[in-house]
Amino acid sequence: MIVPRHVLGKGFIAPSDKLNIAAVGCGGKADYNIRQAYNNGTDNFVALCDVDDRQSEKYRKQFPQAPYYKDYRKMLEKEAKNIDAVIVTTPDHMHYPIAIACMELGKHVYLEKPLTKDIWEARKLTEAAKKYKVVTQMGNQGSSTDGTRQTEAIVQSGVLGDVHTIEVWTNRPVWPQGVKSPKDKGESQPVPAGVDWDLWLGTAPKRDYHEAYMPFRWRGYWDFGTGALGDMACHLMDVPYRAMKLGYPTSVECSVGSVYSDFFKEAFFDDVCPPSTSIHLKFPSKTKNGGEISFSWYDGGIRPKLPDGCDYKTVFDPTDGGMLFIGTKGILSAEMFGNNPRLWPEKNFQNVKPAAPTRPLVQGSSEGHQQQFVQACKKGHGTYTSSAFEESGPFTETVLMGNLAVRSFLYRESKADGKGFNFPGRQKLLWDGANMKITNFDMANQFVKREYRTGW
Repeated sequence: MIVPRHVLGKGFIAPSDKLNIAAVGCGGKADYNIRQAYNNGTDNFVALCDVDDRQSEKYRKQFPQAPYYKDYRKMLEKEAKNIDAVIVTTPDHMHYPIAIACMELGKHVYLEKPLTKDIWEARKLTEAAKKYKVVTQMGNQGSSTDGTRQTEAIVQSGVLGDVHTIEVWTNRPVWPQGVKSPKDKGESQPVPAGVDWDLWLGTAPKRDYHEAYMPFRWRGYWDFGTGALGDMACHLMDVPYRAMKLGYPTSVECSVGSVYSDFFKEAFFDDVCPPSTSIHLKFPSKTKNGGEISFSWYDGGIRPKLPDGCDYKTVFDPTDGGMLFIGTKGILSAEMFGNNPRLWPEKNFQNVKPAAPTRPLVQGSSEGHQQQFVQACKKGHGTYTSSAFEESGPFTETVLMGNLAVRSFLYRESKADGKGFNFPGRQKLLWDGANMKITNFDMANQFVKREYRTGW
C-alpha cells in the first residue's frame, strides 16, 4: 500500500498515492471539472494545456509547478511519463483526436460530453477503451445521480407495462443558432493576444477568427459543435437509453425550425445549427409483443404533446428540460438527470412503492462524477464508472444519429439546370448500426465520418 508506483510497474497506482492528472482545456466547464477532480488537493495536476492563455490563467496560478502547453501533442510528448490520467474539456471537434492520443499512451481519460463530434469517432473510442484497457468516463454528470438510478429502476420494474414511446426535450439552445455566421457574412476580427487560433481550429476547416466562435458559442456551428442536441441529450436521453437498455436505432427522421425570409435567396444552415429541431428515432422492442419503441427529441422551445392524465405545470415547468416514458399501463415523467420521477395518472399508482435502484449509487451524486473517475483510475481498468466509453460510446452514436438526420435534411444540391434546389434529405433514414451506414440514402453517409483538416 505504501510502495512507490515506479517500483510496482507501469500503470500501477497504489491506493495511498495521488493520481497525477493533466488537463486539456482550463476554462469554462473545465473550471468545474478541474475543481471536482482536484478535491482540495487529494490529487495532483501535473500538466496544463489550453490554446487560450486567458482561459488558463486561473489554474496556471493555482498550479505553478505544472508545465503549461498550448498544444496537447507537445504536452503528451514531454510529460507522458508524469501523467496517469487526462481530463479533456474542449470544443466537440477536438474530443476524439485528444482522447485517442492519450489512450494510445495508456492514460486514463475523462472526456466531456458529447463523447465525440461524429459517429465514427464514438465507435473508435469504444473500441479503444477495450484495446488499451484504461479507465474512461464521459462528462455527463447526470449518469452518476441517484435520480438516474431511481427512474431507471421504476421503468425496469414493469409498473408502466410495455414502454412504447419516449419523449425528451430541452430549453436549449441558449446560444445563437439559426443565424448567419460571420463566415457567411464575410466578417473577421484580429486574433486576441494569447490565443493560438490555428490550434483552436485543430481538425476543423480553416476560417478567420471571430469572437462569435470562442470561448463558448462554438456549440452552434457545425464545424466545431453539435448544437443543442449534443449539449443536452447526453444528460436527458441518457436516462431512457439506460433504462430501456437500447442499442442502435433502426431509423431516424427529423424536422427543423427556420428563420430565413426568402426560400431561394437565404442559404440553409450549412454553417450554423438550426434554431430548433424535432428528431424521431425507432428502436426494436425487446418485449414479447415485439413492435417498435419510438424515441423523440425536441429542442429550441418545441415540446411534445402532453399525454392524458398528466399535470402540465408539473411535467413541463422544469427549466432545463425533461422526459416522458409512455407505457401500456401508465406514464412516468422526470426532470433532467432523472430527478423527481412521477407516475401518471396519479390515482392509478397511489399504492405503488417505487422500485429501489439496482446500480451502485455514487458518493456525491452528480458532484461525485469526477471523483468516481479519479478513484477508479487508482484501482485500474475494469473498475466501474457511471459513463465508461463501453456504454457512453454506443449511446453517443445514438445521440449523433439525430444530427446526421438534421444535416441530411438540410443537405442541398443545385440542380443541373440551376433552377432552385433539391432537398433529398426529407425522408426517414434507415440505419445499419453494426456497419455504421444509412442504407436508403447514400448522401447521408458523409455525416457519419468527417474529414479532418490537412495535418490533423
